[in-house]
Amino acid sequence: MTEERILDMARRLTQVHGVSGREYPAAAAAAELLAPMGQVEISPLGSVCCTVCPGAPDAPHIVLEAHLDQIGLIVTHLEENGFLRVANVGGFDRRLLPAAPVTIHTENGDFPGVIASVPPHLASDEDREKPPKIEDLLIDTGCSTETARQRFAPGDLITLDGHFTLMNEKYLVSNALDDRIGCVSVIAAAEELHRLQPGWKVTVLLASMEEIGGGGAPTSAFHLTPDQAIAVDVTFGNGFGIPEHRCRKMGGGPCVGIAPAVNREMASRLMAVAEAAGIPWQPEVMGGRTGTDTDAIASSGRGVRTALLSIPQRNMHTIVETIHLDDVINTARLMAEYVKEGAKA
Repeated sequence: MTEERILDMARRLTQVHGVSGREYPAAAAAAELLAPMGQVEISPLGSVCCTVCPGAPDAPHIVLEAHLDQIGLIVTHLEENGFLRVANVGGFDRRLLPAAPVTIHTENGDFPGVIASVPPHLASDEDREKPPKIEDLLIDTGCSTETARQRFAPGDLITLDGHFTLMNEKYLVSNALDDRIGCVSVIAAAEELHRLQPGWKVTVLLASMEEIGGGGAPTSAFHLTPDQAIAVDVTFGNGFGIPEHRCRKMGGGPCVGIAPAVNREMASRLMAVAEAAGIPWQPEVMGGRTGTDTDAIASSGRGVRTALLSIPQRNMHTIVETIHLDDVINTARLMAEYVKEGAKA
């Protein structure tokens, strides 16, 4: 569970695309990481499942979950002069979209493009003061009308291009960290548990379609029927312009969710395990739904006792999402310690 291993897995998972509903490139990369630990299965909706510890007879079954999909755009119409009209797949920070570089994923391969922008000299006061609507954006492909109609089609997916960068040795910057970095922490915990085989049955679930409201997590949880689950996602990290009470400290450790949808006994035990193991952690209180796969897993089947761990992140839903490496490692450590301590009880 070293920084080098975390960075290697993060690079492999973030540098492939996997927009909600078509996660297969990211699923293939995740399956390659999981394959040494057990048989990997892909669900009908594209989620990745792997039981990494078979467990003792009658041992509790716990699922460690993070969502695999990322936000993106989808081509809705081919305009003249090689421009593409789009709709969003998941939520974007629309303020940052004009002039952003993109990759268009087609049956004919991947092609570069850029989101067209109006020069500030020619923009109206209204245009300068508010972000554009997604339906008003156009993708410039640099193609003629004829070439564009040969290459592109409605339904092609588009991802924004981001660079994988490490700042000051600890801060990782990349696109798709929401929630591929959660997947990394789950896989890192799974590698530790697979090595130790503590006695519980442990299954990794990397779920599809979270950014469009869920689908992968509840259907796979229904199929797996675990006794417990821990979902991992990102939350708001402290930074410029964010009220202190709305965010969590970068490098301050995983955030343990406290909410009606979260099993309070599991949350309390995660806190106790963190304290005993010397793992830094932070509370995160929510008054209703968590807005993560936790909600769907908890209400799947006959119901699943579910906890939530969140990794603080800056610049959410952009191409420069930023996390602190220590938070990823400590999230993985906490999940592994929770299972090991539970198996001793």
